[in-house]
Amino acid sequence: MSLIGEKGVRRILSITAFSAISALLLIALFILTEGLPFIFRYGLHDFLLESDWDPQTGKFGIFPMVAASLWVTFGAMVVGAPLGVAGAIFLSEFVPKSVMRVVKPTIELLAAIPSVVYGFIGVMVLAPLIRTQLGGPGLSLLAASIILGIMILPTVISISIDSIQAVPQSYREGSLALGATTWQTIHMVTVKAAKSGIIASIILGMGRAIGETMAVIMVAGNSVRIPESPLDSVRSLTANIALEMSYATGLHRQALFATGVILFVGIIILNSIAIVALRKRVYKK
Repeated sequence: MSLIGEKGVRRILSITAFSAISALLLIALFILTEGLPFIFRYGLHDFLLESDWDPQTGKFGIFPMVAASLWVTFGAMVVGAPLGVAGAIFLSEFVPKSVMRVVKPTIELLAAIPSVVYGFIGVMVLAPLIRTQLGGPGLSLLAASIILGIMILPTVISISIDSIQAVPQSYREGSLALGATTWQTIHMVTVKAAKSGIIASIILGMGRAIGETMAVIMVAGNSVRIPESPLDSVRSLTANIALEMSYATGLHRQALFATGVILFVGIIILNSIAIVALRKRVYKK
């Protein structure tokens, strides 16, 4: 440290930070450069709202995959958001701190499990169960929603716990002193005070669900169709890119990059909303 000096350390950290930012900007620039010309040529309206995806005949409508991505994400939030928030409340308010110090890092480690492992469990366990009990092919929108709902739990639980624990203890003590029960205090005081952070955790989980690829490829069935039932096989935007990019050329390749642009913009919007919600939580402190 003495050899480098404080200014040297600052320069190294600055170079590292700018390198990371530059890499992200270059990736974004590459995707936009490859995808935007196709969108301008084909038309954003036709690209987003047409239902025919047949690259061999020059049809590049991604509406079935947009609908599938939205429905899978919605299903994942129905599964993951209530469970995640409820788990965060239970761990924050009812579990002893000694247990909490062990359980929380364990839950966060679930985020490190490769998505292919979740997909494998979905193929071997969940899909046959759905096929036996509910019918259909098993590899379906429902299976993808359940798997993604489980995958976003670490994100929702971890950020929600941090938000709930950031609520001053005096809020709880004041509510209990006024005669409120423990549940009334949690419901009317603690959760409301941590609302912005909880919403941010749900939005970040939604971004994770939209951007997931491998698990969705394995359990969704990959049929290019507008889903009419939770038991239908579907193909998401990310799955379409991963499945077809290896052999795509010409306009087909450009259309896949344009699909990436749509995903990129959507996830940026979701992350921006989450950042705004987290800032509100910080300002309220």
